[in-house]
Amino acid sequence: MTHAHPQTPHHGHHQDDAGQAEILDLDAEVLAEHIAAITAWLPLRTSPRRIVDLGCGTGAGTFALLNRFPEAHVIAVDASPGHLQRLRQKLRAQDADDRVRTVQADLDAARWPDLGTPDLVWASASMHHMADPGHALRNVHDMLPSGGLFAVVELAGFPRFLPEGAPEDRPGLEDRCHAATDRFHAEHVPYRGADWGPMLTAAGFALDGERTITVNIDGARSEAVGHYALGALRRIRGAAAEALPGEDLAALDRLLDTGSPHSILRRDDLSVRTERTVWAARRP
Repeated sequence: MTHAHPQTPHHGHHQDDAGQAEILDLDAEVLAEHIAAITAWLPLRTSPRRIVDLGCGTGAGTFALLNRFPEAHVIAVDASPGHLQRLRQKLRAQDADDRVRTVQADLDAARWPDLGTPDLVWASASMHHMADPGHALRNVHDMLPSGGLFAVVELAGFPRFLPEGAPEDRPGLEDRCHAATDRFHAEHVPYRGADWGPMLTAAGFALDGERTITVNIDGARSEAVGHYALGALRRIRGAAAEALPGEDLAALDRLLDTGSPHSILRRDDLSVRTERTVWAARRP
């Protein structure tokens, strides 16, 4: 249950933890200002002192919340011990470890650990991984005091990186990869891309606002974009491989081959294009 940017289930796949952690770190770096914009938008009545970050991953949201709310203490929850260890290392490097407590927990478990009474619960790209989101939403509702806020942030699937007509040997490859991963996720991650508004209302929340932020970052602005595209397309390959024709798979592998002249790292025409939606819900 982790803030996974390119969205793949990750229940204890420790061999995958390092690759997942790397892309979460790149996600945080590339999309930092968009996360900051979401934390700034939250319809809070008072500055929160106690925050829970559900499915914190390697801490993109945790650090955004610490920066936005300098008086706050955060409990960062994730199922992956590797991600939590990486988060603690980053906290120590920034002398912020006294402001965060990490908790390893499976949020699909019937009973959650005691996470106190937070003023704000934040869940970024983690709710769609829940086997029973209704159970998780009710747990959050019961944890919050009256007037407490729950922010659910979700992504519109994988970002897109290549310009139209690319790669030159297989135009439209990225669209076909997305179609294949959409079919894979419809089967394996059914809540990906869901409208969380009605589910929040059904769990007893009052919806206090919804906002969609369009992300369009020129790759020339950040060297991290190429590495982010490489990591994302590797994940897409894992989900789409069985459904792609051989020519598409070969073209994708040329993009993923960092030693190839066709490597995605050698392109100077990349961008990051996606959307993020945030739902702000209050316990009445």
